Amino acid sequence: MAPVRTLIVDDSASMRATLKRMLSGDPGIEVVGAAPEPFAAREMIKTLNPDVLTLDVEMPGMDGLSFLERIMRLRPMPVVMCSTLTARGAEVTIEALRLGAVDYVTKPSGTPEDIERDAALLCEKVKAAARSVARAGPQRLPAQPSLAAGAVGERIIAIGSSTGGVEALFSLLPALPENCPPVLIVQHMPAAFTRSFAERLNGECRVQVVEATDGAPVLPGTVYIAPGGSTHMELQGGVRGRIKLREGDPVSGHRPSVDMLFRSVAPLGAAAVGVIMTGMGSDGAQGLLAMRQAGARTLGQSRETCVVWGMPRSAKELGAVEHEVGLSGMPGEILKACREKVGSV
Repeated sequence: MAPVRTLIVDDSASMRATLKRMLSGDPGIEVVGAAPEPFAAREMIKTLNPDVLTLDVEMPGMDGLSFLERIMRLRPMPVVMCSTLTARGAEVTIEALRLGAVDYVTKPSGTPEDIERDAALLCEKVKAAARSVARAGPQRLPAQPSLAAGAVGERIIAIGSSTGGVEALFSLLPALPENCPPVLIVQHMPAAFTRSFAERLNGECRVQVVEATDGAPVLPGTVYIAPGGSTHMELQGGVRGRIKLREGDPVSGHRPSVDMLFRSVAPLGAAAVGVIMTGMGSDGAQGLLAMRQAGARTLGQSRETCVVWGMPRSAKELGAVEHEVGLSGMPGEILKACREKVGSV
């Protein structure tokens, strides 16, 4: 297999050198160039035709977001953003993912061991990006009609997503009605990002979107985003229960873990709807299987509409996915499942 041809775009000469050194250490990646700003990068993209772009969020002349928006509109290609773990970095990175960036990494720093770990993650994400499907931002899906009162009170919706999930959730959630059953979401991202993500979504949705807090009651018309960091998010107490944020080791390689959320919802049986969306790896597959075996409706995002068909593929291969659904049809299928009487097939 040919190495992934990668172009680095960063205004810092030292950061360009660091990223080149990190990427060049992987035989599966070839760094074909490094640009100090977007205007130079534009010409290098034309001449070098890279497979993947690594893009600094904040640069002089034209900022990373403006350049990304132009790329995704005129020449969609896999882009991995390089961000900082700051409030500003979080806001800009969320917007970049919404615009169609495949993934992001935090800028390397710290001890040699930290740099080595960052290098492995960067290389993994660049190679995954090369296998992804570049898309120009979220779809504007039709708003779904409100649910009857009975459907709202007896259901819980649990969703898991990772790479490509930010863009997908910006398509899915604005289509849900204001009286949608409670929605619990694990989207893999760092602690510094989840609050900005929830706030940005809340501004675009009819439902209320919040970063989940320990002990919060689970209410209709509300979407709960699991906070990144040191806890897993679980449901306690059934359909009218509460959020439990539980400390613990990573599960399926992640914390919070989709598997942990799905397993906590599985005892609800037919009162639950499980959805697994775009993402690398297999987190959520075993948990979704537990949900289906308990009688829940389970949906997986289709290969054609995933940025990375990893998590849904793993769940499908386990037999955890009852119905495979394209992203445009996902809001309607979720609500169709919610309209069924509990216990029906």
